[in-house]
Amino acid sequence: MDMKNNPIGVFDSGIGGLSVLKQFIRFLPFERYVYLGDTARVPYGNRSPETVKRYAKESTRFLLEHDVKLIVVACNTVSSVALDVVRELSTVPVIGMIYPAAVAALRATVNKKIGVIGTRATINSNAYSEEINKLSNGDNIKVISQACPLFVPIIEEGWLEHPATRLISEEYLSGLKAENIDTLVLGCTHYPLLKQLLTEMMPGISLVDSGEHAAVMAVRMLAEQENLVEEKDVYVQKPGIEFFVTDIPSTFFDIAQKFLGFTVESPKIVSLSSLIK
Repeated sequence: MDMKNNPIGVFDSGIGGLSVLKQFIRFLPFERYVYLGDTARVPYGNRSPETVKRYAKESTRFLLEHDVKLIVVACNTVSSVALDVVRELSTVPVIGMIYPAAVAALRATVNKKIGVIGTRATINSNAYSEEINKLSNGDNIKVISQACPLFVPIIEEGWLEHPATRLISEEYLSGLKAENIDTLVLGCTHYPLLKQLLTEMMPGISLVDSGEHAAVMAVRMLAEQENLVEEKDVYVQKPGIEFFVTDIPSTFFDIAQKFLGFTVESPKIVSLSSLIK
């Protein structure tokens, strides 16, 4: 089936997945996108695996109803505990966040000490450490993981440069600094907004943005399937994106602009609970 002109579907527990969407727009500017943010139920990181799987099914069904040609799970929590559920349900290819970032981290590290920060659910799943060790080909890689449950609400609140954010970051990063890591995986799609702060606090560190590497993987995958939309010899000022959310938080528009670099106008509010079967 020719799906070249079908959109790419992207979903996240909130608006952090917009950092992933930004990377996809960077590498695939001529594609159309359907973005779904489950903003009414963010964060997923403190939910049980059973609940995350239920939410993931609802989001997957929603995107499939919009005839997407690829589903991007732009949420590390879902990628950690429910990616298999999404793949079982989906009739189109699925890209998560864990594998692309694990590959990138192994390429980046020199001293073989890799740090991973993420939500409690992502860290407790051990998804990153298991994937990195599986891909390491027997190399003696040390993975140090740290849950950072306060980062998502801080970012959604817009406190990117707030003194409290620096204090909390110091607490979260102290153990990673002590281990002398040289590579840090941003194991949550919200965290790229903290890149500047993290670089200041850990000079010389290699930061791995899972969204960036997922986008590169998508380019390869769609090219192999001959499902890339035809590029045009024009400059894309604003890509074609349909935005759907389950709620519009007061900080939505400000944070969305920080993630994407352009204004998001009037996202549509949808209910997902009726989609579970």
